Amino acid sequence: MTPAPTSTSDRAVARWAAFSADPAGGNPAGVVLDARGLTDAEMQATALAVGDAETAFVVGPDLDGDGRRHRVRYFSPVAEVPFCGHATVATAIALAERDGPGRVVVETAVGPVPLETTVEPDGGARASFTSPEPRVEPLEPDVLARLLAVLGLRATELDASRPVLAAWAGNLHPVLPVVDRAAFDGFVVDAGALRLLMDEQGWAGTVTVVHELGVDDDGTLVLEARNPFPVGTLVEDPATGSAAAALGGWLRASGRVVPPARVRVHQGAHVGRPGVLDVLVPATGGVVVSGRGVRIDDGAAGAGPAS
Repeated sequence: MTPAPTSTSDRAVARWAAFSADPAGGNPAGVVLDARGLTDAEMQATALAVGDAETAFVVGPDLDGDGRRHRVRYFSPVAEVPFCGHATVATAIALAERDGPGRVVVETAVGPVPLETTVEPDGGARASFTSPEPRVEPLEPDVLARLLAVLGLRATELDASRPVLAAWAGNLHPVLPVVDRAAFDGFVVDAGALRLLMDEQGWAGTVTVVHELGVDDDGTLVLEARNPFPVGTLVEDPATGSAAAALGGWLRASGRVVPPARVRVHQGAHVGRPGVLDVLVPATGGVVVSGRGVRIDDGAAGAGPAS
């Protein structure tokens, strides 16, 4: 028999903005804190109804009686995805609101992901996750040419000193370093063509288009990213945690940073939801991504029938 949910509110969908302290910024994600007993079809239908890039479902709360260890699955409006960084941050902050801040581990399709939540001096919440060990792989020249075409970018607008690679830290994200600011701001996505290319290549995450802004006085490398992600009604993702982790892996592999390195990624201004992702790139191992989070609403929608 499936245990009953801990509370009605845990069964409901709550919406959170990840990587922002402003509910109108960052990347919205649905969170269901107790999704025990829901079928795949029910979770998929819930994610479609919520309409955010991803909704997180805690399908295994309190694993082995450990209140700080949970199993989580992620659904976009059209399919299950292996991992989602912004929905993980949203889940961590939702759990912290209920259970208190501290360390939590979530079991995902890509393995265990450690989380840490803290309370900021202003009373807001911050969460971090440590990604799986990143890896990178080359893009075939014809695939890169097709990708540039559907984004309306030219090879001459890329940073010739850095490799174009697909980087993985939970999801695979092609990384395109664009040096031309006008090209970065102005590219327009052919959403249908990009969706076909992404499905063909098995890219479950976003495409990361990144532009370097400079280095802060404390040595933090500051970047701005745009992340095309045609799914449902979305074309571009506002703030992408798994992409930030993959970007950290790309920065390490390409030699752009000398670990341990701190990176700040601004994302979302181009779609009206600005957010900030802080990235710590160690010499080895997973990349740490952190950011603020705030509740958007209490989510009146249910998550399917209790069982």
